[in-house]
Amino acid sequence: MSAPEETKPDPTTEDTTAPKAEESTSAAPAASYTDMANNAVSGVAGAAGSTAQGVKDSVFSMFGGGAKKEKKEEDEGAREGGEEDRSGSSKAKRDEKEKEREAVAEHEDGDAEDAPESPDVHFEPVVRLTEKVETKTNEESEEQVFKMRAKLFKFDRGSRDWKERGTGDVRLLKHKENGKTRLVMRRDKTLKVCANHYVVPDMKLSPNVGSDRSWVWNAAADVSEGEPEPQTLAIRFANSENANLFKDAFEKAQSDNEALFPKEAGAESAE
Repeated sequence: MSAPEETKPDPTTEDTTAPKAEESTSAAPAASYTDMANNAVSGVAGAAGSTAQGVKDSVFSMFGGGAKKEKKEEDEGAREGGEEDRSGSSKAKRDEKEKEREAVAEHEDGDAEDAPESPDVHFEPVVRLTEKVETKTNEESEEQVFKMRAKLFKFDRGSRDWKERGTGDVRLLKHKENGKTRLVMRRDKTLKVCANHYVVPDMKLSPNVGSDRSWVWNAAADVSEGEPEPQTLAIRFANSENANLFKDAFEKAQSDNEALFPKEAGAESAE
């Protein structure tokens, strides 16, 4: 009895199922790793994109861009639309008011045309004014030989001080009949007499102390207050030239009156 022959595996009939199983087993983990890697990369990319978009929106929002800007534009558009609506309504109101004014004006014109003409009514005055009365100044028969604006002062013996009499035109008036010359001065506006006396030969003009445009003299009978009374007067002009012109005219009047007044003429009053 022969021993069974040892059989050896035929290399041509080698079973390849195991290696294939191993390959499939090793291929499956490799595919899962790739998917995991891809998913991880996609997740990271998505997260990075979301983060970048968030940062971008935050930056835009910080500087007035992004979503807030769009919202602002929408608000502005809505506001402009509202303003247009309001302007439209305002224009309509203005048109209505204009039409109302035109209607009122037409109505008034019609009333004016229809109104009857008023008669020409004349009323006689109840009281008639009297005729103008001429006021005499006793200067009608005199001729003006000198006129100059000045300021007059009077020495008050009680207070021992100078007091202003008034500002106005000082004049020398010569009578047309008797030839006598007098000095007359009236205040501005009120025309009240503040000096009125004859220019007699015994008067003496003296320069005021410290002034070359002012003169001082004594009048024995000045009647500016109504009754003749002695006065010490001082007159001041705008400049020395005017003061010298007054001095020349004053001395000439004294010369003309010298033959008309006696030595005691200082006591005579001007009428």
